[in-house]
Amino acid sequence: MTFNPDSDISGGNVKRRGRGAAVGGGVGIVGVIVVFVVSQLTGVDIGGLIGGGAQPGPAGPDQAITECQTGEDANENVTCLMQGASASIDDFWVGAYPSVAGNEYVTPNFILFDASTSTGCGAATSATGPFYCPPDQTIYIDTTFFQQLREPPFDTTGGTLAQMYIAAHEWGHHIQHISGIMDQADRTGTGPDSDSVRIELQADCFAGAWVSAASETDDASGTNYLEPPTRTQVADALDAAAAVGDDRIQQGSGQEVNSEAWTHGSSEQRQRWFTTGYEGGAAACDTFGVDGSRL
Repeated sequence: MTFNPDSDISGGNVKRRGRGAAVGGGVGIVGVIVVFVVSQLTGVDIGGLIGGGAQPGPAGPDQAITECQTGEDANENVTCLMQGASASIDDFWVGAYPSVAGNEYVTPNFILFDASTSTGCGAATSATGPFYCPPDQTIYIDTTFFQQLREPPFDTTGGTLAQMYIAAHEWGHHIQHISGIMDQADRTGTGPDSDSVRIELQADCFAGAWVSAASETDDASGTNYLEPPTRTQVADALDAAAAVGDDRIQQGSGQEVNSEAWTHGSSEQRQRWFTTGYEGGAAACDTFGVDGSRL
């Protein structure tokens, strides 16, 4: 997805957090697949999993992303891409939130970190992948993950819309948190029609809803942030959604596919619910209102 070069992305709320060297028995890169099975792209109940025993070292105060001012910057730099994405996704949810819940919409925090960091959910490392932490209402992303998307076992093209899909998915978890959806779900279960899977598929659906409307979001002057997505770009986002399906992850880690262990949904489910949001908007994303055969 391409930003309008003249759009003003300075209103994005992304901040940068400095490097904190991890100390102790944190989850290394070899543990990425195991971590993904339970926490990748979720931020749900990961406090005891992320970072293991790692304790991040001291980091300076969070810094605003002042170098990212225009859509042209977002088209050239991944940090600015996240800044632009946050501005667009936030604008979308200001308008779309009433179709999901009746309470007031609140913008989440958005932190880009390097290597490891402290969060309201515990210590996190890059191996955790992007996640949303409900206690501090913050999205955490180490952008080196986007390169991992292009490597085994994911092997996706990992283009800009795939990267923004990840941010939009995590934003979807924030919507679930502030609306009360997350609290009402039983996130202890597993399986293809469990609440854990329904939470993830709904976040995918919310991401698809944003992608569909993204070219209609605009900055303070009324300039559209983004150009309409191409078919290739949408396919790129769908490819990323499929890559983090539970069945694909199990296969990539050498396991047999076991649907009863699923916490995120299959590749097919994730793509289908992304498409549901893309075609029907946020109001179509009631994954809790369908029976298991339609999930």
